[in-house]
Amino acid sequence: KMSKFVISPHMRLHEWVAEEKGYFEDEGLDYEFNEQLNSKVGKENNLGNKVGAYQTFERGRTCDVSSACHWTVNMAAGAGHGLLYAEAYSVAPCGIYVAPDSDIKHPEQLAGVPISVGYQSGSHYSTIEALDMFLEPDQIELSFADGLLFSRMELLIDGEVPAVNVFSGPMYFLEQLGFRKIVDTSFMMASMVDEAADLEDVEKYYRALRRAQSDLDLHAHKYTHFYKKEFPARFQEQMDTRLFGPGERIVFEPYSNEIYADTQKWVMERGIFPEGDPVVRDYEHSIATAAE
Repeated sequence: KMSKFVISPHMRLHEWVAEEKGYFEDEGLDYEFNEQLNSKVGKENNLGNKVGAYQTFERGRTCDVSSACHWTVNMAAGAGHGLLYAEAYSVAPCGIYVAPDSDIKHPEQLAGVPISVGYQSGSHYSTIEALDMFLEPDQIELSFADGLLFSRMELLIDGEVPAVNVFSGPMYFLEQLGFRKIVDTSFMMASMVDEAADLEDVEKYYRALRRAQSDLDLHAHKYTHFYKKEFPARFQEQMDTRLFGPGERIVFEPYSNEIYADTQKWVMERGIFPEGDPVVRDYEHSIATAAE
């Protein structure tokens, strides 16, 4: 195979650590990064209302491997828009944040308050899952008009929205600025592999990420400066990444058939796909299996 293995970074540190330390090269992986969701421009990169992670898979991402919340990757793989990598998943720290001077102090006070999330993206699902504990379904109000992760963060900082759900780097930055977490919404991510990707390359990629994960577990703060790689330019000077945490953590455990089925049931019960269930194939046909 002559073409490069195309990796889409996803606001986490692993790819940057693996690149800096030469882990991809050690694996013999001929690769390039292609940022699918360019964050350098912040709110200019607003895909519009009701265009989220699922829709980007539907349209076809131009990379061999990319990440999104597991709900979206699961549903998209089940619908035939790529293959879910089933040998690992990750967990991202995430929360719903409000301004330092907001009157909102408790989750119950979020009833009827528009919370900015990405449509059919991790922030959408995780907000519903976390607030299930505090509010009735009809009290949870989501705003899909505020775009991607960095756009939402920027709108909260600029005082244009009352509450946002953000994860990893943006979450740590809001904390640095004194913004307040109302409820934790940490959630699971999964990776989508292009149907045409070379599975040997996928395995090389994950072996490199596994080494990067060990580095992050041992010395996270040596690497938190990599968050700057994907942050909007306007915040670069302000960021004190020494205060940031490790963010997303890759777990090398299987994403099982049981998780696959349970997740789809949860999504459909909550009406997150008003157009109906998009899943047309079973677990065995939706996952990327290691090269024989």
